[in-house]
Amino acid sequence: MRTPEELRSHRWFGSSRTDSVRAFSHRSRMRNLGVTAEEHEGKPVIAILNTWSGINPCHMHLRERAEQVKRGVLEAGGFPVEMPVATLSETFQKPTPMMYRNLLSMEAEELLRSYPFDGAVLMGGCDKTTPALLMGAASANLPAIFVPAGPMLSGNYRGQRVGSGTGMWRAWDEFKAGTATDCELAELEEGIARSPGHCMTMGTASTMTSAAEVLGMTLPGAASIPAVDSAHYRMAAESGKRVVRMVWDDHTPDKILTREAFEDAAAAVLALGGSTNALIHLIAMAGRAGVTLTLDDFDEISRRVPWLANVEPSGTYLMEDFYYAGGLPALLGQLAKVPGALRRHFPEHPVYNEDVIRSPRTALAQAAGIAVLRGNLAPDGAVIKYIAADPRLLKHTGPAVVFDSYADLRQRINDPSLGITQDSVLVLRNTGPKGGPGMPEYGQLPIPGYLLARGVRDMVRISDARMSGTSYGACVLHVAPEAAVGGPLALARTGDLITLDVSARALSINVPERTLASRQAKWVPPPPRYGRGYGALYAEHITQANEGCDFAFLARRGASPEPDPQ
Repeated sequence: MRTPEELRSHRWFGSSRTDSVRAFSHRSRMRNLGVTAEEHEGKPVIAILNTWSGINPCHMHLRERAEQVKRGVLEAGGFPVEMPVATLSETFQKPTPMMYRNLLSMEAEELLRSYPFDGAVLMGGCDKTTPALLMGAASANLPAIFVPAGPMLSGNYRGQRVGSGTGMWRAWDEFKAGTATDCELAELEEGIARSPGHCMTMGTASTMTSAAEVLGMTLPGAASIPAVDSAHYRMAAESGKRVVRMVWDDHTPDKILTREAFEDAAAAVLALGGSTNALIHLIAMAGRAGVTLTLDDFDEISRRVPWLANVEPSGTYLMEDFYYAGGLPALLGQLAKVPGALRRHFPEHPVYNEDVIRSPRTALAQAAGIAVLRGNLAPDGAVIKYIAADPRLLKHTGPAVVFDSYADLRQRINDPSLGITQDSVLVLRNTGPKGGPGMPEYGQLPIPGYLLARGVRDMVRISDARMSGTSYGACVLHVAPEAAVGGPLALARTGDLITLDVSARALSINVPERTLASRQAKWVPPPPRYGRGYGALYAEHITQANEGCDFAFLARRGASPEPDPQ
């Protein structure tokens, strides 16, 4: 148990106003804020890093939740300070919020380091905010707890429950096929996302908040609570109380974010049928915690972990159903029954709907459904969520149809002269970490409208991009190294035969090595996209997908001295 004199904030405020001129200055400015000495001196000062903004619907309730967090901090004897931080809105930010994940992580780290904070409450949930805030907190290493924004209510369309993201992709394919009308899209537009909170499918948002819970960075059960449920209010207040206790106990992220914790988070993500984006984020988060986590770890864990959560996009239900079925604690209790699936102890928890949360005996699949592929097209790895693909495509050889950018894809995908058939392999390149820029969610390449009209709903698609966690299909993603740095994807030509073999974990281009070498010799790197600013910083320091897309200077070990407040 720490003493008040051992609090980090004590270095700013001192024991009395006469300790130093700096202590006097800091204390006088607290009075300037209208705060009395009794309110903050000798108490943990808690930063509430809030990603609320007026253009992020996932977080539109976090201003209110911050008030509940403050109440909890005050009840526990701390002093709360709300700090606005960058909001990463998956729905609006271009070219992609992935480009700004590292920026938010830097902001979080430096705010925690440079102000008189003893601990932090991290408020987020929209896809990139969870890893960004946790990466920053891990680097700052102050006691911290994460408050997930929570999933929104289930969508509704003409009396049917629909999931945000997933329902949109399906409806759009039907519209392009001519089997849905503009009026139907308009109705869906008004019912698919109808409350505060992030996507209510097992997309990237729910996947990453679940990972945060398994890591030990939230209260137990926090990740599954719907955003508008009263339990969410109570969780926020309790999180405020909890972080004050964490400060007194000096319970810092380095004591929580262990190798075992990351292995369990990976296992949970896979058992949930979670987003492929989690592989990139967890690798980056582990790197900030000094833990080495690789694509091969995910592939090995995937082989021994069953798929237990029957939730869209791969399953049937939505996050409300998952919560009322017992939520993440119930799933972990079932997963713990699988020998070797988890490294730490998780108690059994009641399951209230056994179709939503399956037991190992009734698992949706005995292997979790994400595979890491390698071969001469992806020497550093690529990823496929094969449980979301048409099974007939999991072993497939077909001729490539290559697109050099997303703009090129949109312009030409419906051109009949390309001769695209359901057996073709669509290839999109220059959409990776550097090439995108920011590795946008372009990986669910559109199927030509004339094939959709014939009933085709899946094809093999390959890119160095990511895809939305709400997406589905035989999409090979995260090809590394990416085309923009000279990876083999840059050498593919329309007509080349490409082989995907998920069971063999293989992805290859069937072209002689001498031909590929000749193409490599002629390859010219694309000119820099940014001449200045954050874009230039990003391009100079971003790592590849298999390394977590962190900035190399943030991921490496090294000293970050505490500021001298005097």
